[in-house]
Amino acid sequence: MSEPLTTMILAAFGFAAVGLAVFAFLKGWQGWLELKRMELAGHARHDGRGEAMERIEIADLKERIRKLEAIASCVDL
Repeated sequence: MSEPLTTMILAAFGFAAVGLAVFAFLKGWQGWLELKRMELAGHARHDGRGEAMERIEIADLKERIRKLEAIASCVDL
């Protein structure tokens, strides 16, 4: 192949690679922005837990706090 044709082909591949990298970066950026929007809107929790599971978790946390307070005050359970 001739020198100018080789240079043009390499430049085209380089341009395509940069374009793909920019496209991937922008897709990631849009995803990150959407995640932050969801967090700010309060929709970050999509784990499917219901109200009953939240109550159980709160009760468990209260029990842990009670035990830690008992340990801190040197009371044997």
